[in-house]
Amino acid sequence: MSEYQIFLQERDKIDFLLQKGYKMTSVIENLSGAFVDFENNGQKETLHIITPEGRKYFAVMLIKQQQEGA
Repeated sequence: MSEYQIFLQERDKIDFLLQKGYKMTSVIENLSGAFVDFENNGQKETLHIITPEGRKYFAVMLIKQQQEGA
């Protein structure tokens, strides 16, 4: 699978969770990617983001989430 296809899957998963009302609560980055925790009403989901485009995307969405909450 191409890196672009992987990014599209990552983006879709992020968008799906955000549309369901989940909020990003923590990010842990290491050499194998970023682990992004989402939480909604006590339910927790973790996504492993491995593509650079996916990392940029969740960072933009995190900034947007912070601006909406402020």
